[in-house]
Amino acid sequence: MEIDSEKTHERKQSDYTSLDERFEIQKDMYRGQQYSQIYFVRLHLMRTLLYSLAPSWKPHLPVCKVLGLEEGKECIIVGTLFKHMKLKPCVLDEYSKERSVTPLVKPHNFMHPDDSLILEDESGRVKLGGSALSPPLYVTGVVVALHGKETSAGEFVVEDVLEAGLPPQLERPLDHLKEDKYVLLVSGLSIGSNSSNPLLFQLLVDHITGQVSDDEELGLAAQIVRVVIAGNSVEFPRKLLTGQNVASKDQSTLYEPIKELDIMLNQIAAGVSVDIMPGLNDPANFALPQQPLNRCLFPGSAPYNTFRSCTNPHSFDVDNIRFLGTSGQNIDDLDKYSEAESKLDFVERTLRWRHLAPTAPNTLGCYPFTDRDPFLIETCPHVYFVGNQDKYDSRLVKGSEGQLVRLICIPKFCETGVAVAVNLRNLECHTRSFNIQL
Repeated sequence: MEIDSEKTHERKQSDYTSLDERFEIQKDMYRGQQYSQIYFVRLHLMRTLLYSLAPSWKPHLPVCKVLGLEEGKECIIVGTLFKHMKLKPCVLDEYSKERSVTPLVKPHNFMHPDDSLILEDESGRVKLGGSALSPPLYVTGVVVALHGKETSAGEFVVEDVLEAGLPPQLERPLDHLKEDKYVLLVSGLSIGSNSSNPLLFQLLVDHITGQVSDDEELGLAAQIVRVVIAGNSVEFPRKLLTGQNVASKDQSTLYEPIKELDIMLNQIAAGVSVDIMPGLNDPANFALPQQPLNRCLFPGSAPYNTFRSCTNPHSFDVDNIRFLGTSGQNIDDLDKYSEAESKLDFVERTLRWRHLAPTAPNTLGCYPFTDRDPFLIETCPHVYFVGNQDKYDSRLVKGSEGQLVRLICIPKFCETGVAVAVNLRNLECHTRSFNIQL
């Protein structure tokens, strides 16, 4: 009797280049550094860009500084937006309300109909009016060019707005890939939380490593060339995080989620390259850019050359396809201080503003850089992803110069059981769902 040999699947290979150097902080130094410097750097770089775009936008108008505005004279001004918000939390209010009977309200969104915008440069600031610039769409920290004129009341009435737009993009050869290769994006594992289920994670690991009997599943698993875990991989018991020394009997409880994550990463790294980014709940620094998780946390996974602990934000090339992504803090912060129909709208805005985190350092913590702003998007990615969102969403954005960008919101895996696979050949993406309910 002749027995057919089982079909073997060989995992596809890819070229990888990390571009995280600009997000790495070699030597922390907070003493003597002011957050105003990062605004000066941002304004200088973005203004140079907007000045170069102004002649083709409004060639007949002069470009002025705020201090050089003349009443009734149309012109273009370039500066940083500041959004005055009545409901924005203030640390002084926290102290005053501690002595008040009125409870401190913490709404999900701090928008108010009376919010207004101000434009400022190094010469001064001016209040903005008119219907061309909608306060709900913008946040503090965005650099724009405005066409308008000053009124007798000292207000600048905006008639048109120029944003930086999508940055230049590296050309993607149409025939550079003739076969399907996938980068698998997953976030929000939240190992250690009340809602986490080890069986769900094991299903994910088995799919990635090809520990399944279905031939079609094996074929899909073999096409995965890299796994990216975009933040919030673990969650610790809140009752132990009080700022006090942790008792010896509780120390093992704190380490259990990390240990379980390491076991999971060990299985993945044995078969495929994996990048892990820190998130808001992970044992990393709070302020952006978050530095890589310490490799000492992963004694089982770190020895593999396929394992990489990366920064947040994270940028890399796979087979000449540029990826750029965050663990979600930048988009979640925009959701608090502006409005949009979907989270993807926030993601697209940051791309058109050419800035990953415009609200940093105003409402989003970041390192006080003095000579650069690493969050400026100088080269347009092909794939721009954001982790730890409530649901999966995707959109293909086209730029004025032929740029093509796949925007992706990655859902929390712990709650949805959904990972996102991106095809390097054509930038198409789809979800891979895992369900443990019988």
